[in-house]
Amino acid sequence: MKSNSSNSKGDGSRRSEKKTALPSTTDAAQGQLQAARSQLLVYAKDLKQLLEKEEQKTKQLKQAHAQLLTYAQDLKLALDAEQHKNSELEQSYTDTMLRLARASRYKDEETGAHIERLSHYAKSMALNIGWDGKRAQGLFAIAPMHDVGKIGVPDAVLGKQGPLSDEEWEAIKQHPLLGASLLGGSASPLLEMAKEVALTHHERWDGSGYPCGLKGKQIPITGRIVMLCDLYDALRSRRPYKPAFSHVKTIDIMLNGNERTKPTHFDPSLLEAFREMHHQFDEIYSTVEETTDPLNHNS
Repeated sequence: MKSNSSNSKGDGSRRSEKKTALPSTTDAAQGQLQAARSQLLVYAKDLKQLLEKEEQKTKQLKQAHAQLLTYAQDLKLALDAEQHKNSELEQSYTDTMLRLARASRYKDEETGAHIERLSHYAKSMALNIGWDGKRAQGLFAIAPMHDVGKIGVPDAVLGKQGPLSDEEWEAIKQHPLLGASLLGGSASPLLEMAKEVALTHHERWDGSGYPCGLKGKQIPITGRIVMLCDLYDALRSRRPYKPAFSHVKTIDIMLNGNERTKPTHFDPSLLEAFREMHHQFDEIYSTVEETTDPLNHNS
């Protein structure tokens, strides 16, 4: 009987211990929960501050972007005005050079129609070999300036009917250098092309040309094109030393050669293009009138 009483007391004691242990566990959980809440409040506060900073940065970026747009618009207006000014200066200078070209042909046997036809030949050739329209039009515009350097060659030499002396021939060979000098010093890409053509339109693919004896691709493509076109028109036209040749005879000379002209003088790819499109040259020669003014040409 005693042992049962003792056991009952023992069980009651253990139940009492368990009951007293429960409040301690609950307090710990509440403490952890409170700590977590406090930490979340800190995180929320930090996040709020971070968002406020990001909003401030975004606002500053938008303001900076708006200011950059304003600067860009102002810069575009300034560039447009400068380009317009440069375009006017370029046009003025180009007109001056064309007038010099017209003046130089009065000293030579070349006609205004020759200058006009040369522009059309050169543009047609350029388009045929794959140039875009804008670039080909640029060549069209500057081709009339190819012989502007003849303005500095004595009239007696240019107009001489008989053979030239060595000294006179040397004077003739200076006109590409003089032309390049007249056209140099400009930032204009168009006039830079004109200078290039003036300097190299008497160079030959095989190196036998002048004034520098350039060979092959040392000669700019612009000079190679104008050289071929210039020679075609020279063969078709009457000169003090020769009659005007027919188109058929001209293409035979250019493709097969004679005592003065050799196929090796020309860029082979251009000569092949000429072989395929020579009828266009004949049409241009037949169409352009001798009264054409090189200052009034249109594409």
